[in-house]
Parts: sequence; C-alpha cells; structure tokens
Amino acid sequence: MRCLRRATPTHPANLLYTSQVSAPHKIALLPAVAEVDKDIVGYILGFDHYTFYANGRVAWVEEIMVDADYRKMGIGRSLMQSFEGWATDRDAKLVALATRRAGNFYKALGYKESATYWRKLL
Repeated sequence: MRCLRRATPTHPANLLYTSQVSAPHKIALLPAVAEVDKDIVGYILGFDHYTFYANGRVAWVEEIMVDADYRKMGIGRSLMQSFEGWATDRDAKLVALATRRAGNFYKALGYKESATYWRKLL
C-alpha cells in the first residue's frame, strides 16, 4: 500500500533542485517522496555539508511533510528512516532539523532537543 522511493532526476519533486545537486561544491541533496496508489502523500528534502564542530558531514532535514489524511500511518517515520539511511551512506556524523510543531514526533524517533533556532528575514 505504501511505497517510499527517492525521487528520480525526471520526477517533478527533483526538477527545482537540479542546479544545486550538480553544483561543484560537495553538498548533496536528497529529495524523496512517499506514495500511496501513485499519489504523492509526503516528501522529505534535505542536504548534507561539512562542519568543524562535528568533524565531518552533518545532514540537515530542510523540509518534511505528510498529508494530514495520511499521518499516524508510519509515513513520516519511513521518510525520516530513508533520510537517515542516506545520511549514514554519506558518512554523516548526525542528522539535524528545526521544528516548532512536531517535537514529540522527533522525540519518538530518538532525536534530542539541541538548540534554539534563530533567524533574520532579509
């Protein structure tokens, strides 16, 4: 019933990010989608980069979304596991993300609160 796959280069979820993926710097991008009966019901978008504080790669979940009608079915967990597998394959030291509304979801997946998120709109 559920199918999780990484987006292919021709998949619409991937087309907006083609230039970033092929950029000469060593940042990698992972778009992945969750489908039910060929309908996209969720996605995750993340990247990795090198940091001094981790002494290596850090993977960052930029966006994750599951359609409200399909929540509490394990789709978000599957998307996160897919991303964590990708990050592990790329030798990332940790996975990080920012959230305001889904803290309990991430705690259930083993994540620990680490920092406060700050921003400045430009």
